Amino acid sequence: MAPYASDDSTTGGEADERRSGRRKAARYVVPVTVMGVAAATIGLVPALADSGDPDLPKITAQQLIEKIAKSDVQQLSGTVKISTDLGLPDLGGLESSLMSGAAGQGEGGSSADPTAKLTELASGTHTLRVAADGPDKQKLSLLENAAEYSLVHNGKDVWGYDSKSNEVYHGTASESPQHVKEQPPATPKDFAEEALKAVDDTTSVTVDGTAQVAGRDAYKLVIKPKQSGSTVGAVSVAVDAETGMPLKFTLTPASGGAAVVDAGFTQVSFAKPAASTFDFTPPKGAKVTEEKDAGKGSDKDFGKGFEKGGPREHAPKSGDDLGKGLDGMKTIGEGWNSIATFDTGGEGMPSGEAGGDLGGFVDSLGDKVTGKFGSGTVFSTRLVNALITDDGKVYVGLVTKDTLVKAADAGK
Repeated sequence: MAPYASDDSTTGGEADERRSGRRKAARYVVPVTVMGVAAATIGLVPALADSGDPDLPKITAQQLIEKIAKSDVQQLSGTVKISTDLGLPDLGGLESSLMSGAAGQGEGGSSADPTAKLTELASGTHTLRVAADGPDKQKLSLLENAAEYSLVHNGKDVWGYDSKSNEVYHGTASESPQHVKEQPPATPKDFAEEALKAVDDTTSVTVDGTAQVAGRDAYKLVIKPKQSGSTVGAVSVAVDAETGMPLKFTLTPASGGAAVVDAGFTQVSFAKPAASTFDFTPPKGAKVTEEKDAGKGSDKDFGKGFEKGGPREHAPKSGDDLGKGLDGMKTIGEGWNSIATFDTGGEGMPSGEAGGDLGGFVDSLGDKVTGKFGSGTVFSTRLVNALITDDGKVYVGLVTKDTLVKAADAGK
């Protein structure tokens, strides 16, 4: 863990260059992961946190981060509420239709395929039941109005079951790192680990008192960018005082208002779950799709992060990895104002009368901007903004529209 300048506010300025590069790229992970699977969180209801702040021994930011790193929770069960609100443009129901379509198709055409089903966590508010018993047994259930979707990892078997369609997806858990696939963050621990990777000397990290979450005493860790120009306001993590496990994660935008991502336990137990929790047999009459018949599937490494010291493998390792597959991807700027940029080699987005109906549609979603770079369109959410210039260059980051324009001008 990187050293920090003081007990109350930390910077991580002594981290080596390699870790700094990794963190710079990783700061995109939380929003990009969320956007990649489709959208984000409104604030959770007050019931998430109990009233009354517990009286706990004082702890420094460095000590609290180390406590998180050393946390070794192998067994748990509980209920998590997760909400997302990126503030995407209103597409007249198009977004929800696309999400529903994705959830119903998957890579193998099965509604039980985790690749598609878990994208639902990226939009709106959801209730999850989670359970774990070491690195080889985990279960996540997404509760819906009149149905339930369950993802069960038990030994070498991984099962996805959609009760609404009565479809089953069966795969195997791979132990090979080369097969690690991205999964959207689902628990406060997942989100917290990603946020902590973004901590560097442009970041303020403090302990902001205590709280009670799901009946557990917790410390509040607050992470804030020191720079202006970022769309990130603050990240707050409620850390269980006994185990060091994050119980609640909240990311608020610099523009204010409801949280962009808010995920937290409403109930949690660290007792060993019953062995039967992880048993699964396809129900009678269910359509079963085998992973080998459906393509690669993305459930191979479900459960990464539950195991002791298990890293969230979907985080980029460096600025170069962030742009893997996109020729010429590079990162400019520093800290929370870092911007990923690349050249599509095209002519930008269709716009105005020249772009016909599509150009008018694009104009309705973005804002036209001009500068030394020429002209382009900025597509904005409450967290991630992207500028696509008319000559095909792309700039994207957790920064404001003005910061993107300045970056594009500086590139000229």
